[in-house]
Amino acid sequence: MKIHISSTRESNGAKAAALGAERIRAVIRERGEANVIVATGASQFEMLNALLEEKDIAWDKVTFFHLDEYVGLPITHPASFRKYLWERFQQKLPVPARAFHYVAGDLDPAAECTRLGRLITEHPIDVCFAGIGENAHLAFNDPPADFATEVPYLVVNLDEACRKQQFGEGWFPTFEDVPKQAISMSIRQIMKSRCIIITAPDERKAVAVRDSLEGPVTNLVPSSILQQHADTSIFLDTASASLLAKKPA
Repeated sequence: MKIHISSTRESNGAKAAALGAERIRAVIRERGEANVIVATGASQFEMLNALLEEKDIAWDKVTFFHLDEYVGLPITHPASFRKYLWERFQQKLPVPARAFHYVAGDLDPAAECTRLGRLITEHPIDVCFAGIGENAHLAFNDPPADFATEVPYLVVNLDEACRKQQFGEGWFPTFEDVPKQAISMSIRQIMKSRCIIITAPDERKAVAVRDSLEGPVTNLVPSSILQQHADTSIFLDTASASLLAKKPA
């Protein structure tokens, strides 16, 4: 695991995007195509903006998946992650992506998990962009996360801390409006990614970052599983890294 600390959110996101772009280009040179996971949420704003600015990426050779979506939420809802990715990323690509496989949370959840599971099994992931939640969740795998299941996508219950984060970031008008379930990529599916790039700025992530990077690997701190991945890079700002005992040189 490699840890990078930047002084600002902007430089943090730019460095994460630069590494991701480098890996995507390399995979396309190697194999002629790439499979990429993109994440959502406030932590990804700067990274996605910077990724769009990266040059010489053959986006028409990239197949995208995304991590999660609320159960029962239509794509027109302001908090929809499909809407987020369409408005902030997909429609801004200089050329259309080869494919963009969204999680449709307003369809039958079990059938959607099966559909996406088949697709991602056919597209081994080269680069996964993700974040760390305030409760240390990875995707919507809240504690205690399922570290055992091999199912690529599953329906999960959202804990109170997770729902408070979504409300606190302004995605919903009231806490009661935040859905209680989501479709999420599983922990083991995320860990199958060849390269994982985590962007986790802000002081409110500091405890989760410390526990994930320096604590024991436990499903009570879902992102701690990243310690066991062979190629993970963590991009922090000074605020989110403030509680780390060991700072990178």
